[in-house]
Amino acid sequence: METVLLSRIQFGVTTAFHIIFPTLTIGLAIYLMVVEYLWLKTRDEMYYRMYRFWVKIFAIHFAVGVVTGITLEFEFGTNFAVFSQAVANIIAPMMAFEGMTAFFLEAGFLGIMLFGWKRVPPALHFLSTCLVGLGASFSAFWIMAANAWMQTPAGYELADGRFMLTSWWDAIFNPAFPTHLGHMLLASYVTSAFALAGISAYFLLKGRNIRFFRRSMGLALAMAAVVAPLQVIMGDLKGQAVAQYQPAKLAALEAHWETNLEGGAPFSLFGIPDQEGERNRFNITIPNGLSLLITHSMDGRIQGLKEFPKDERPNVLVNFWTFRIMVAVGFLFFAVMIWAAVLWRRKRLFDTPLFLKTLVAIQPLGFVATVLGWTTAEMGRQPWVVYGLMRTRDGVSPIAAGNVAWSLTMFAIFFAIIGASYFYYTIKTLQKGPDFDSPIPHVQLGGTASAEQLAARRD
Repeated sequence: METVLLSRIQFGVTTAFHIIFPTLTIGLAIYLMVVEYLWLKTRDEMYYRMYRFWVKIFAIHFAVGVVTGITLEFEFGTNFAVFSQAVANIIAPMMAFEGMTAFFLEAGFLGIMLFGWKRVPPALHFLSTCLVGLGASFSAFWIMAANAWMQTPAGYELADGRFMLTSWWDAIFNPAFPTHLGHMLLASYVTSAFALAGISAYFLLKGRNIRFFRRSMGLALAMAAVVAPLQVIMGDLKGQAVAQYQPAKLAALEAHWETNLEGGAPFSLFGIPDQEGERNRFNITIPNGLSLLITHSMDGRIQGLKEFPKDERPNVLVNFWTFRIMVAVGFLFFAVMIWAAVLWRRKRLFDTPLFLKTLVAIQPLGFVATVLGWTTAEMGRQPWVVYGLMRTRDGVSPIAAGNVAWSLTMFAIFFAIIGASYFYYTIKTLQKGPDFDSPIPHVQLGGTASAEQLAARRD
């Protein structure tokens, strides 16, 4: 079990570090598509400057995401070789499709997106931006299809311990896939929107490039206004799917021990799950709340953890709190958007210091919620690596624990170096600010700007 635990820790650390970067690139790609569309439609110079500034942040995250993502895929073979052999007929093609559809699109058109302003027509550059954004979404499509299959396997048959494909449609569009993909995409959009809004709010508080960061923040909040409520709805649909197909996971997320035979199941607002004692300490509940949330009725039946063997129960304490923190962040974002709507109506959106400071403070919470969401999804599936069919301990590579400990240490050092470099270049790029001096391609906007005009644009 030591090898199993170390392998899980290594894979978990790699996933948590990696997921930060595609989360932002998926959402930022959509933001850049909108910005470039507005630039082409209005010929407003500010949109061009916005694109050139934020695409640098996109490029940094894309580069680090590729490096850490490749490392993650290698760990399937190094840490979970038995699992990889068993599911190769299903998971391996999905990973290959992700490379052919997503990575090829991103790698093929990223160069045009970054360096093609003076080399290709405006329409082709905009198409390149769209294709890079499409590639990022394709990447999420295939990764979430593979992970969702591990949650709710479908379209297969077992032959000599191997999962053999019987239907691509059923395997890809398995029961968990629609909400799995929707939840991740919306998380990326929400996280990116609040990250951009928080950065913009910081520079507004500093009084730097007021017009530029007002425009950036306004567009980011408009994006958040659309996706934040949708994420709340998607979360509800996700909960219903988990209840239907992974009842043990739901019971662990809610620390729900007893199946309610009469009346509704209570919802635990706060508690400290005691897995050995099969109860919650210091429990604060809402009567019938869990039944109402999951079944949309006051007396809906929810299976309790005691119905499942002890060796098939997820870690209740971890899942209970990671899930609640993730949900709390989602509702916090929703509340902030209501506040933003009120300020916008009063024409105080950009000059309310408390609101701007709030945006700065909550900026990293989207990344925190995304990591906790993945923790919930993966630890909630335990002890199964393929839900109900293959245990995690049966899928690890037959290697010594010391080998895993050594590689885990090396990965920790590697990620520390990569993380430090990432923060250095990101902060350096942000501090440098937007470039108002470079000429604008393709369109003549009234001749060369004077020094006074350039200064006015910065202000």
